[in-house]
Amino acid sequence: MLSAVLIGLIGLLYLPLLLHWADGWINKTISIEHEYFSHGLIGLPFAVLLAWERRDRWRQLAPAKSFAASSLGLALLLLSVACYFSQLADLINLSLPICLSGLCLWLKGQAGLRLQAFPLLLVWLATPTELPYLIAPYTLPLQRFIAGAAGFILLQFGLEVEVNQIYLFVNDRIVEVAPYCAGLKMLFTSLYVGLMLLYWRGAWRLQSISVTFFMGIILTSTIANIVRNTCLAFFHGTGRDRAFDWLHAGWGGDVYSAAMLGLLVLLLKGIEHWMPET
Repeated sequence: MLSAVLIGLIGLLYLPLLLHWADGWINKTISIEHEYFSHGLIGLPFAVLLAWERRDRWRQLAPAKSFAASSLGLALLLLSVACYFSQLADLINLSLPICLSGLCLWLKGQAGLRLQAFPLLLVWLATPTELPYLIAPYTLPLQRFIAGAAGFILLQFGLEVEVNQIYLFVNDRIVEVAPYCAGLKMLFTSLYVGLMLLYWRGAWRLQSISVTFFMGIILTSTIANIVRNTCLAFFHGTGRDRAFDWLHAGWGGDVYSAAMLGLLVLLLKGIEHWMPET
């Protein structure tokens, strides 16, 4: 009965926040940094599904007996309340995973936290913060690499291309590989979805497969972003502005991202086929 009341209370408190996230991710009305966490559209429902599937195991767990675990859980719950009623967007957002983690500890102790560890991890990694803003200043080497690679590819097609740091001059029209065009959003999404795929396939316990898969995700995401930026530079440099807008800010970018995520499924299956399960 207590769990049901708490779940209802959490729903009343956080449903508006979740709807705000979903609306911002779908309609791109949220800040650029928070768009980096749009993988939550996939991950949060999956986390709810996993928690629901474990409801019987949750009921069978004894109430928390450890004073330390209960005290830490209560402290996290109080911290989440303070964060929720603060006026800082990031603290309000982070109050959700803090509250859920504290609730698990307070009600069921360490056993409850272990049981819901993966759903909680998905919630934590989907919670919008300013992390992309903090990382952006350090993406300059990646931006330069992408600009150089795109320029090299375009030269093979006979276009007049000049590369200057993060800028491509194609037929005297300039294209910038900006920090938010360096592929970090797609990399974040790919790593998040890759984590879900490893769990879904049961391969997350196999270190060799997991490490190889994540390395493959980074390589695939980098190559895909080079191709995307090359296409954008080509479209802009040759005056194909409608195609540029379609791929840059239109639904073409969503199709490209979906195709990229589809490749991850094939990548994981290929790794599982060729690597022994040790």
